[in-house]
Amino acid sequence: MDRVSWRTQVLSNHLHRPSASAPLTANACVGFSPPELSERFEFDTKEMRKLLDLHNLEDRDWLFGLMRQSKLFNPREAGGRVFVSPDYNQSMEQQREMTMKRIEYLLDRGVFKGWLTEKGVEAELRKFALLEVTGIYDHSLSVKLGVHFFLWGGAILFFGTKRHHDKWLRDTENYAIKCCFAMSELGHGSNVRGIETVTTYDSKTGEFVINTPCESAQKYWIGGAANHATHTIVFSQLSISGNNQGVHAFIAQIRDGNGNICPNIRIADCGHKIGLNGVDNGRLWFDNVRIPRENLLNSVADVSPEGKYLSAIKDPDQRFAAFLAPLTSGRVTIAASAIYTSKISLAIAIRYSLTRRAFSVTPNGPEVLLLDYPSHQQRLLPLLAKTYAMTFAANYLKMIYVERTPESSKTIHVVSSAFKATLTWHNMRTLQECREACGGQGLKTENRIGNLKGEYDVQSTFEGDNNVLMQQVSKALLAEFIGAQKRSKPFKALGLEHMNTPCPVIPSQLTSSTLQSIQFQMDAFCLRERDLLNRFAMEVSQRQKQGESKEYSFLLSYQLAEDLGRAFSDRTILQTFINVEATVPAGSLKSVLATLRTMYALICLEEDAAFLRYGYLSADNIAAVRKEVSRLCRELRPHALALVSSFGIPDAFLSPIAFNWIESNSWSSVQQH
Repeated sequence: MDRVSWRTQVLSNHLHRPSASAPLTANACVGFSPPELSERFEFDTKEMRKLLDLHNLEDRDWLFGLMRQSKLFNPREAGGRVFVSPDYNQSMEQQREMTMKRIEYLLDRGVFKGWLTEKGVEAELRKFALLEVTGIYDHSLSVKLGVHFFLWGGAILFFGTKRHHDKWLRDTENYAIKCCFAMSELGHGSNVRGIETVTTYDSKTGEFVINTPCESAQKYWIGGAANHATHTIVFSQLSISGNNQGVHAFIAQIRDGNGNICPNIRIADCGHKIGLNGVDNGRLWFDNVRIPRENLLNSVADVSPEGKYLSAIKDPDQRFAAFLAPLTSGRVTIAASAIYTSKISLAIAIRYSLTRRAFSVTPNGPEVLLLDYPSHQQRLLPLLAKTYAMTFAANYLKMIYVERTPESSKTIHVVSSAFKATLTWHNMRTLQECREACGGQGLKTENRIGNLKGEYDVQSTFEGDNNVLMQQVSKALLAEFIGAQKRSKPFKALGLEHMNTPCPVIPSQLTSSTLQSIQFQMDAFCLRERDLLNRFAMEVSQRQKQGESKEYSFLLSYQLAEDLGRAFSDRTILQTFINVEATVPAGSLKSVLATLRTMYALICLEEDAAFLRYGYLSADNIAAVRKEVSRLCRELRPHALALVSSFGIPDAFLSPIAFNWIESNSWSSVQQH
């Protein structure tokens, strides 16, 4: 019987009264059965977690334990388990105070020891790991820490010199001062070069004078400024003897030790937000605020006591780039935290889909698990494969950042811009799909996913608007292309070495075996990237020949720029996956990684219209890809529980519907509360 006929029969049975010979019988009540009883684990999830978390697993687990131990982290019982997550029903003011109390609790237990005063790769990786764990609990907590340690602390480290390090770093690490980072303004966000705050130098007193000349120059969205911060880094135009020397960074005190606002400083609250209400975002005005000359962060440029501007970097563009280069750490941490949030939502949604049933496919047959529906597999399993791929990409980004050299700064800037945009966009899409996949339960605050959407939406625009960042990626690729042509030398940066080899040829007929091969996958991704880069360069050049400026030509070619940015990001992510896979010996772990890698590659082929638009793949090719994706969903289905268990996120940091959702919603649970 085909499905249409069967559904017609089912509806007919509903509409007609049953005969006396066919009495109604009650269905058995829906029960809960832990998925671990029926789902098999064919690979070592502990080994998989080592690949995913990469570093500091013991430190991560230690911090998870610290948070589970304290009532400050809002433990609550549901379904016989204890869960920890913020209470989003609290007022904005209460959430902010709880964030500070949690920071104080972690400070007292040595969590932040060495975050600014210890140097080296191991110290940086430990800091990254612990920050990631705080974000798994609460985005407000990790953002508040990120502003204090990575933005303010990073500015002191990288923009400052020994005098600043000696004076400020230990006090920052110990929270003797509470700090924020005043870059964004009401009138300028991504365009840092255009900020309007002005600082002049008074040689008579040896002081800088910071001023907010107009309302659009007010500092805006400054995390920590509204309630808690005592000090801030102020980004401002520096005017010396009437000459604008560009954007520089200064230290200014905005509150005293008792929390009183300092003279000539005005502070207002940014108000309630769709998320991150545990962060006290504020607005700042400076009314000719005087600070010592020594408060200029002077690693790039300085001003002598007499008022002479001094810098070893004479070119203003290079000087501006030197000021912004150290801010890359913000994009690194955002990319990593976005992927951990995707892991939370997928772990919850997949665990729920392995225990929740709906409808039967045979008359009077048992209802079917959600994840046994091909459509449900198609919703979640490609996102799971992408999350694995982007986890390896985020790890690669962290490693090139902590092992950075002056020569690698361009690569770090481009890759961090691409990954920050790609990974945060992926996170928001994943959160929405997982919310819907959980049905009505996904709306409940206690089940986390709905709230995470509001909490993480901001990642698409802070620390650089995603669309602007992707344009920067395309600009950098264009510059490499033009440079290679002018020098008549091979490409040797940003992974573009593949352009030195003959153009890949895609087979006209794509078999399942071909689609699974690394060679085909890289060929398809490289073909797209090289062709888009050629098209982009040609279009920009043609517009310039028609009289347009280089900048305006670039802006008019935004469609190709967007396609190129995506192509670069996808290809780089795939390469990181291949590199990780190559480190794993033959066996079940390597086998499932290969399936995930193929799913990642093919879903990218299916979702990006560029492959059809520019003729890299034929309509028949895309049909073959689509068919293979469906087959891969069936292949990954038996591994779903093992794959989300490998994330290493403790049960307490998930939600009730990830476990016994019947018991957690029972009448006895109502009586207990």
